[in-house]
Amino acid sequence: MSERTRKFIGVLACVSFLIVYCLVAMVVGARLLIDMPGWVQLPGFILLGIGWLPVVMKLIRWMQMPVGEEGSR
Repeated sequence: MSERTRKFIGVLACVSFLIVYCLVAMVVGARLLIDMPGWVQLPGFILLGIGWLPVVMKLIRWMQMPVGEEGSR
């Protein structure tokens, strides 16, 4: 797969994932966390706020891989 194609697919995957993740995080925050005490809300919102990072980091790492290294990781 060419680098250009991989980056195009990666960008589409990142944007799609972030849209879905944001919607799910909003529902979780609005339905589950809003009625909790503050000491539960703070870590909950922090985890929801940074929970997307590992997935997007893996996608970006895959997008930056040199051509021909798809099977090595």
